[in-house]
Order: sequence, then C-alpha cells, then structure tokens
Amino acid sequence: MRCLWLALVLFCAATPARAALTLCNRTSFILYAATAAIKSPQSQTQGWTRIAPGECQAARSEELMAETYLVHARSSLAHSGPAKAWGGNFPLCVKDGNFHFQQNGALAVCKEEGAFALPFAPLDIKGKRSWTTTLDESPALASLTAAQLVGVKRLLKDNGFDVGSLDGAPNKKTGAALAAFRKQAKLPERAGNSELFAALEKEALKHNAAAGYAICNDGKAALQAALATMEGGASVARGWWAVPPGACARAITMPLGKGSYYLFARRKGGAAIVTGPDKFCIAPTAFESKERDNCPAHGAAEAGFAQTQTRALSGYVAHIGDKGLLPGGAAGSP
Repeated sequence: MRCLWLALVLFCAATPARAALTLCNRTSFILYAATAAIKSPQSQTQGWTRIAPGECQAARSEELMAETYLVHARSSLAHSGPAKAWGGNFPLCVKDGNFHFQQNGALAVCKEEGAFALPFAPLDIKGKRSWTTTLDESPALASLTAAQLVGVKRLLKDNGFDVGSLDGAPNKKTGAALAAFRKQAKLPERAGNSELFAALEKEALKHNAAAGYAICNDGKAALQAALATMEGGASVARGWWAVPPGACARAITMPLGKGSYYLFARRKGGAAIVTGPDKFCIAPTAFESKERDNCPAHGAAEAGFAQTQTRALSGYVAHIGDKGLLPGGAAGSP
C-alpha cells in the first residue's frame, strides 16, 4: 500500500463512564480504523470503524483485558490525492469491508479469502479498562471542532467546490459552497453533521480515486471481483476480492501503469454481474493466473472480463451497481 504516512499522535485519557476503546478523529479526513487485541496465544482483529472529522467512535465495546491493543487507520477513498494511513510496524491481517479475524499467534498469516496485511501501531493503555486515543495529522489541528470544519472544507473541495484555504477558520466561500452542496444533494434543512459528512463522502467517491485500483459495490448484494492486467503483451488475472454492499476493495495499491485493466465480478455464489469480451482464466478460490488460452488444461475456467477505461492515469475506482458496472467510474491524476 503506497501511503503518505502521517504521525500517529496519541493523546490518551481514561474514559471511566464505560468500558471501551474509543478513537477520536482530529484530522480533516474521514477515517476507517481497524483494531486488534492480543491475548497470548491468540489475536483478534476487527474493522472498520468509520470516524468523521471531529468525531469520536467506540472501536471496541468490551472491557479492555488483553495484553496489547493496536490500531491502523486509513483515509476514505473519497478524498482526492494519495491515500493517507496511520499505523506502525506490526503487520496484522485485515479485509476490505467489515471483518472479524481470530487466530492463534499474533503474526500476520492471511489465509482467508480477500485478506491482506497492514501495519498496526500498539497503544499504551496503561492497564486501564477503557481508553481514548486521538488520531492527528501533521501539522496538528487545534481541536476536534477545527477538524470538523477543515474536514467539511476538504470534502467540499474533493467535490469540486472552491473553499479557499484548508484551515479552521470559516469564510464566505465555504458558506456558499456548503449551501450549494446541500441544495445539490437535497439535504433537509435539519440534516446534521452525520448526514452532511455521509452525503459529501458519497458524492466525492463518484469523482475521486486514490492511487491504484479500487472496486466499490454500490449495489445491495455481496460481490466477488477479479482483476486482470495486460502490459507489454503479458497478462495476469487475480481474484477474489470480497466486496460487501457499500464497501470498496483495493485491488491495486500502487499507482497504475500504462497497461490495460479488466474487471470481472459476480454475486457471491451466484451469476456474473460484470463481464465482457476479453477472456482470462479464473479459479473457484483465490487465484493468480498468467494463462489466457485453454483454461481447462490449466485446471481453471474461462471468464469474460470488461475493460475499464483507466486511460493510463494513476488511480481508478470502478463502481458496480445492482445491474453491473456503472458508467464513468472515477480516475485519478496522471
């Protein structure tokens, strides 16, 4: 995963009102956080907790009794530019979409379909039964309130509005942009911050792509996706990425090259929903295939993939609806 790694600044305080691990977002990005609890000889990892700028969310509701707790957070795909990540040097298995992993040992051995390792940072909870950790960007914002305002500005900018400087001070441009967005999104007058951030993120996802290739499920059924690439006459097809409804999977995390990218998707355990004329070999379980001809001879099946118009740009998001690949997609910068 190619990320701009920002400092994980831990402002921690006990929260005696209830037993939980609480994460506060003092950044201008919508974050998705995964947490892990290690109690020898087992580790348990779960995610993703969505935290809008200026918000605090309970990432774990149980009393904190494990030996070690860790966290990894990443910015929403809705934000333009390179993806941001908050973590450390301890690799653990995660999955796109909601997940809950429990395994013997703390080392990342990612055997489940769609699982991959990300680096987590340990938290020093000082033996407390409840704890709050604040995630910061650099330079740090002054308060959660400032993070909320800068977060709104950033998402308005991600949606193509002119908001002036990305700082914690209100201005006329931001007010005008916010009013225009509320009207465009048909937000009711009484819609609060949660509804506003959800609408801003949803719309920005249609326009922006972090570096790499992401697959977003805008439909109602769980999907399995495979991606094939062609560059310099060589092909490779890989699968499967599990993409629950409303979630996105990162099939490629590095900037895209100048080759061609082809997508195949099917409903979980069901019929194909994204297909096309370009044939590649696939397998029933996790696979990587460099073969395109005579798939049965290689113990594989043949499937038709749809070419996606990445146009040699650095990032692309493929959106899949209930009836197939949605037009347009989203492309990042060259």
